[in-house]
Amino acid sequence: MKLVEGRTNIEDIDEFLARLGAIGDEFDCAIQAFDARYVAGCDHLESAVEHANRAFERGDSIARDPAVEILLYAAGRRQINQALEMGVSEGEQRLVVAIDGKQNGNETAAASALSEILVPAETLGNPDRETMFDFFDLSERELEATSATLSDLVCERVALLEVEK
Repeated sequence: MKLVEGRTNIEDIDEFLARLGAIGDEFDCAIQAFDARYVAGCDHLESAVEHANRAFERGDSIARDPAVEILLYAAGRRQINQALEMGVSEGEQRLVVAIDGKQNGNETAAASALSEILVPAETLGNPDRETMFDFFDLSERELEATSATLSDLVCERVALLEVEK
């Protein structure tokens, strides 16, 4: 798996998603873009990709498309329409794009192709705390009751999706 961080101004969401899909098809990779405000860090998306791949290997995935399965796990949701909140939308935004080439080595080439639609920028490491707490149903009390980090708690939500299937 490879992560690409950047900024972009999405004028047409369907066109943007079609471009991601075309890059994924060209390099035989699952590509999923996320609004960086919803991403707790690299561990969050690595966990989502691992769980999504495991679901496909076991034949118990929720989605037919690996990129959508990654989104579902990253969001900790079974419902695609609810998970889409952490995806991209029209307008100027900071993104994190997860590329999973299923060990075929094409992630680097796919990441290079993304340079046509993303301006490189650091987007990880500073999630919007209020957005994260609201979206993942976290609380200050929960965070204070453990030595876990915000990223740890979000990764727990990712793993719980497997239990809730």
